[in-house]
Amino acid sequence: MLEGLLIGLETAFSFQNLLLVIAGCLIGTLIGMLPGLGPMSIIAIMIPVAISIGDPSAALILLAGVYYGAIFGGSTSSILINAPGVAGTVATSFDGYPMARQGKAGKALTIAAISSFAGGTIGALLLMGFAPALSSVALLFHSAEYFALMVVGLSAIATFAGSGKVAKALMMTVLGLLLSTVGESALFNAPRFTMGLQDLQSGFSFVTLAMALFALPEALYLVLDPSRGNNKEDGGAIKNLRITKSEAKKMVPVVSRQSIQGFLIGVMPGAGATIASFLGYAVERNIAKGDDQAEFGKGSVKGLAAPETANNAACTGSFVPLLTLGIPGSGTTAILLGALIALNVNPGPRLMVDNPSIFWSVIISMYIGNVVLLILNLPLIPYIAKLLTLPRNYLIPFILFFTMIGAYIGQNNATELLLLIGLGLGATVLRFADFPLPPLLIGFILGGMLEDNFARAVNISDSMAFMYERPMTLGLLVIGILLIVIPSLRRRKAK
Repeated sequence: MLEGLLIGLETAFSFQNLLLVIAGCLIGTLIGMLPGLGPMSIIAIMIPVAISIGDPSAALILLAGVYYGAIFGGSTSSILINAPGVAGTVATSFDGYPMARQGKAGKALTIAAISSFAGGTIGALLLMGFAPALSSVALLFHSAEYFALMVVGLSAIATFAGSGKVAKALMMTVLGLLLSTVGESALFNAPRFTMGLQDLQSGFSFVTLAMALFALPEALYLVLDPSRGNNKEDGGAIKNLRITKSEAKKMVPVVSRQSIQGFLIGVMPGAGATIASFLGYAVERNIAKGDDQAEFGKGSVKGLAAPETANNAACTGSFVPLLTLGIPGSGTTAILLGALIALNVNPGPRLMVDNPSIFWSVIISMYIGNVVLLILNLPLIPYIAKLLTLPRNYLIPFILFFTMIGAYIGQNNATELLLLIGLGLGATVLRFADFPLPPLLIGFILGGMLEDNFARAVNISDSMAFMYERPMTLGLLVIGILLIVIPSLRRRKAK
């Protein structure tokens, strides 16, 4: 390991590779800030550039820098205009955007930057020490366990169900699951619920639905409520960027827990940053007490730090199955796997032995990349946060423009704009009726994976018995039930 680390340090700290890390982080951050252009899109675009470099280590360092740069920068649009263009930053908007509306946009971006840095850095250290051992743990997860893991993710609805909203949250989750069934599934080629529309053959786009649920209703709210568009900071100056001692004390235990939890979730193939961020938010919401718990969804420091730490730690963790098993943990790492194969590198258990410079230089570059991201982002926060000081008559077209562009680029299809408007108007009505919208998106994101893994597990076991015959599956299902039951019992006790 020490020999490998020395080789990795020598490779990662070469002048060319340092420049590639900086370039990747900068490109990823800028792209991540634009709703609709997530890490998958930009990595796919960057693959020809990476292959042209020739050196596999340098190519993977560049693509990895783009990957965690995009996740790092994805929080910006979620916090400032409530438009999460990347699934992994949806949970960031739950408390990040309310904090920005309270005139604390600068502080929200600072908390997000520091939490992302901490999660990514701790994740890189864990990856360095436990990658070989964790690769064998990842192999224990099969379709049954992934189905149970999706159930745990869906049980996070308890997090968003405030007093008297449990039924509404459940209804929104079911609606999200229904929307995820539109189009062809991985197991059945026949289109479902498309109403004869060819454009719905591949189902609803995540980007379109995310924009319709969060960004478009926000633009309509700005039209209907003029006072909502006014930034509460005096004279439009961005102040209050520093984190107080009390806020730092709240963040430390959250960052510590979610760095480890997020990394472990990222290690499991198929889980990724999205589930890590939702579960991170759910866990912190459920273990919080009193006023801390009531603050979630209204601008909580813990509610913002948890998903930002978890999703960056999970991004680092997703390199464990990719590098040690050759199994992509998400759509983005699947593209990275394709790039490795194009560069004649075969990831797997032998990679550390046969190509130590590639394995260890990528891990070292992750730590360097997190430092670079922090240095790039912290000085820019006052300028980025000034977006909210734009007058309302400029801010509304700005939000609408990026919403429309994000939806169109996602599928390159004008029908997406019609779907965006229809779903956006429906979401606005639901918001007026005080229905929580996050459970709908959680149901949609996890619905496809839930269905595929459930069908596969039933086919393998020929019955539903896998739910109680496999100890790990049963344990995860029990955790999922507890996530719903405990908050309900807590509310009854409070009454």
